Amino acid sequence: MAEQSKVTFIITRQDGPDAAPYEETFEVPYRQNMNVISALMEIRQNPVNSKGERTTPVMWDMNCLEEVCGACSMVINGTARQSCAALVDQLEQPIRLEPMSTFPVVRDLIVDRERMFDALKQVKAWIPIDGTHDLGPGPRMPEKKRQWAYELSKCMTCGVCLEACPNVNDSSNFIGPAAISQARLFNAHPTGEMNASDRLNGLMEAGGIDGCGNSQNCVQVCPKGIPLTTSIAAMNRATNIQAFKNFFGSDTAL
Repeated sequence: MAEQSKVTFIITRQDGPDAAPYEETFEVPYRQNMNVISALMEIRQNPVNSKGERTTPVMWDMNCLEEVCGACSMVINGTARQSCAALVDQLEQPIRLEPMSTFPVVRDLIVDRERMFDALKQVKAWIPIDGTHDLGPGPRMPEKKRQWAYELSKCMTCGVCLEACPNVNDSSNFIGPAAISQARLFNAHPTGEMNASDRLNGLMEAGGIDGCGNSQNCVQVCPKGIPLTTSIAAMNRATNIQAFKNFFGSDTAL
């Protein structure tokens, strides 16, 4: 990037869930290696737009600032990604920031990702324990299985995969690829597999795995490189087997 003194941001803003969106332009002093989050911090510290008008600080979500929590997801120059990992030097200007359109807007760049957590509830993406007493060490996983399970565990519920998926929209209740992959993760665990049928039945409910159109956009945009399409294929096969078990009333592995 050529030497410059300022960076221009065009931000889609919204004063509340029911308010109309509008655009506002800001100019931020350029610093080498700055990311989108640091630019937003500059705007928050001095909320004056490019017209010289004092305005309200831009609202956005953030937490870890190191691409682990997933909270700072937004659409940057048309692509959903983590704003903490988006370096200004690598972005075309003016830089456009928008909230993810898949989720309801709370304010400005903050969205409500509740549908993702509802999806985790649907597929029972947890391992139930018997009481709160010390159960001792858990069962060990074979190292090869542990390695690919670890890749699935990197999911930070950021919502980027849902934003990229054409099957996740206002007219669809598809739970999205993240929950499907998490069901696979917990079914692979030696303890979690005891409740595998519950998760598979959850995937077969309305909005479940049948809603996937196999566009494969999710795996291309996942910031953690999770093999989402592999998980979808694996769980598609597993749900088919579970459907046969349900039909014939058998829990015997096929």
